[in-house]
Amino acid sequence: MFLDVVDLRNFYAQPLGIMTRRLLGRAIRSRFDNVTNLRVLGLGYATPYLGVFREEAERCLAVMPAAQGVVRWPSAAPTLATLADETLLPFPTASMDRVVAVHALEMTPNAAEMLSEVWRVLAPGGRLLAVVPNRRGVWARIDTTPFGNGRPFSRGQVVALLRQALFTPVGWNEALYAPPSRWFLRTAVAWERVGAQFSLPFSGVLVVEATKQLYRPIPARKPRLAPVLEPALDGSLVGSPAPAGRVRLPQSMPE
Repeated sequence: MFLDVVDLRNFYAQPLGIMTRRLLGRAIRSRFDNVTNLRVLGLGYATPYLGVFREEAERCLAVMPAAQGVVRWPSAAPTLATLADETLLPFPTASMDRVVAVHALEMTPNAAEMLSEVWRVLAPGGRLLAVVPNRRGVWARIDTTPFGNGRPFSRGQVVALLRQALFTPVGWNEALYAPPSRWFLRTAVAWERVGAQFSLPFSGVLVVEATKQLYRPIPARKPRLAPVLEPALDGSLVGSPAPAGRVRLPQSMPE
């Protein structure tokens, strides 16, 4: 279930949300470090993380799900955000090069359909960056942040979902190691460095980069062998149907 867009906006206006935007923004930028002349789409509530792409990308747009609501973005320029069903994106096929999905995959009740639509709008060679709550992290257990709502994921669950939608995971980042409390704001950067250095398993979110798979795999099938028919005494084949239009008559009885 999607959170209301007003609640999301209010969270990112608070000190904890500002810290989240700073740390998670670094992880997102490290995956998409160069989007020069590319078309970038933000899905869900991705606008806090799209600002770094605006001047570099050919175009940078945001789609907010209808069940969530939409706010104006950017606030001091012509709007680049729209409201749409996440399973029916208002873009032509193969029209985007990069998609950043934040507060989307864990919120939608139709994750498979949403990923199928993302696959459609991505150009060949396009990439998806999905940010999802980590099932093993503290953030998924506290509902005072957006990452404590919706469905959290393990690595295996994300991989399975992406592969079903014809995406191939190619890279991982983790972020938000500090607990979601204002008491840890001053030490959040230190938590992030230690967690990344030792690959600690309790990060708040998983950031997975996946590429669009162009061809659907076809499972191999075992060959079906035709049954072997043995000749009967009268010259016919046992188990074979009689030819159409012909009726086999019984042999006449001797007088």
